[in-house]
Amino acid sequence: MMQPVKRQDAEYVAEVMKVLGDKNRLHILSLLKKQELCVCEITALCHLSQSNVSQHLAKLRTAGLVKERRSAQWIYYSINESSFPLLADILKVLPEQDDEISMIRELKDHSECKT
Repeated sequence: MMQPVKRQDAEYVAEVMKVLGDKNRLHILSLLKKQELCVCEITALCHLSQSNVSQHLAKLRTAGLVKERRSAQWIYYSINESSFPLLADILKVLPEQDDEISMIRELKDHSECKT
């Protein structure tokens, strides 16, 4: 399992690039660049299973690309902009997800959550 590394050595950069090489993880990052989201919201927007989303988020978190915040029984994820200098540039080229993000209002009661 990849461990988060603070220095920007070639091995770390290669591992981050592997993590970024998945379209579902890029979709998740594209959503998170707009706002912080919980797992149930990401699950609903990406049309993936909760376990699949959790695995993708774990890889993004281990690489240091996202951070988490707990609130009651929910964990909210957001972009960790300070972790990888190229992340800001990568986020700029990802498609906007405004239509999907607007659907979040319908999920705010966490009715999609299976906690």
